[in-house]
Amino acid sequence: MRDWQSLSHVKWECKYHVVFVAKYRKKVLFGRLRKEVGQILRQLCRQKGVELVEGHAMKDHVHLVLSVPPKFSIAMVVGYLKGKSAIHIHRRAHGLKQGFTGKHFWSRGYCVSTVGLDEKTVREYVRHQDDQDHQAELNFNL
Repeated sequence: MRDWQSLSHVKWECKYHVVFVAKYRKKVLFGRLRKEVGQILRQLCRQKGVELVEGHAMKDHVHLVLSVPPKFSIAMVVGYLKGKSAIHIHRRAHGLKQGFTGKHFWSRGYCVSTVGLDEKTVREYVRHQDDQDHQAELNFNL
């Protein structure tokens, strides 16, 4: 039996695999910033009541498995996470206090798919993204 969550008038299980990339696909997510991005995204998810089931930051993109209550659209959640995390990143990494107009960290678009019954497969894919990315680089360089 699946673990359904509930709100006042609904039982639900809405999980999404979300990928968004750094602006111009620059490889900026490493070291301290990579850990901070994870903390920032976890904090933002908690604030909205969204469960971050699984997440993994690569050098130029982020994979997330999110459990989103049906009262929120996935577009709103991704927009919130990308917008607020960009502000936090600029504050922490670049020391900016204000004036975020014209500053970008994430690329404009994103990729999203519903997880459905393949949750285990999707979570495994997100967890081992480093290995698959490394293997793809090796195959590309041959």
